[in-house]
Amino acid sequence: MDAGGRPSTAQVILLATSSAVTAILYAIYRQKSKVVHSLKGAKKVTLDQDLKSILMEAPGKCVPYAVIEGVVRSVKETLNSQFVENCKGVVQRLTLQEHKMVWNRTTHLWNNYEKIIHQRTNTAAFDLVPQEGAADVAVRVMKPLDASEISLETVYEKFHPSVQTFTDVIGHYISGERPKGIQETEEMLRVGTVLTGVGELVLDNHAIKLQPPKQGMRYYLSSQDFDSLLQKQVSHVRLWKILTAVFGFATCTLLLILLHKQYRRHREKQRLRQLSEMCAAGGDAASHTCVICLSNIRSCVFLECGHVCSCDKCYQALPKPHKCPICRREITRVVPLYNS
Repeated sequence: MDAGGRPSTAQVILLATSSAVTAILYAIYRQKSKVVHSLKGAKKVTLDQDLKSILMEAPGKCVPYAVIEGVVRSVKETLNSQFVENCKGVVQRLTLQEHKMVWNRTTHLWNNYEKIIHQRTNTAAFDLVPQEGAADVAVRVMKPLDASEISLETVYEKFHPSVQTFTDVIGHYISGERPKGIQETEEMLRVGTVLTGVGELVLDNHAIKLQPPKQGMRYYLSSQDFDSLLQKQVSHVRLWKILTAVFGFATCTLLLILLHKQYRRHREKQRLRQLSEMCAAGGDAASHTCVICLSNIRSCVFLECGHVCSCDKCYQALPKPHKCPICRREITRVVPLYNS
């Protein structure tokens, strides 16, 4: 704190930053909690012949948030892997990622740096069909790339290291960047994958569709079963809750420290004020106290000098001839002083 008792600029900035971080973490925690609450309230449906009947009876032929599990089956064409033979899928993602080392001038260390220099995603229409039994019922999956979580399997991955000459190495050290190479990756959602879909189920012209839900609820296409997916989201909520509690506790602690310092300074000011008042009161009492014993009230007027500086007891104790302790003149007589 400064001399005026107010918090310093650094303390104010620290408190404001801690409060802002706590607020952000709490907002994320609330959002994650809503996601978990929505998942717990999702209706679990089975991919069978009764699914159309359930949708026919539902308001608007729609289940706003449903959980359904099935096997991926392409509708018309499938996507072939560019690197793996007989690998077919309905979603294909090709990625080129640059890897290099970058010199940090602050820490004086080489840090890993990764950057996606090219990425392309291809999709083909696909359905979810029952895992066992006849496949005469299917659910068409709409807008799979809009899913918050879509499980893609890495079918090919290769790292192409950079070839460098001695001149290149010197130039990289001067520039502060050392290329390591390019990583090539292919990910696919393969035909036959068991997928758990969480979204809006609608019956549209006798066709059942799974599409992104409304009202801000999350859309999932996960290779995990529903319980595992839910548990994963619950663990995320728990993590954000702990972070919020930690930063909230730190913010409250810092605020209490500042308030305690303010309170202590206020008490110190009160104590100094009381002390000054006591000193002022003591000064007034000292003007009426005997100059010899410094305890009794002055009660004698010395003549002929006229000084009032002693109590009667101390006057009697003065050596003879009695002299005024102030001016040292001989006291001829004493007149009692009565304070009203």
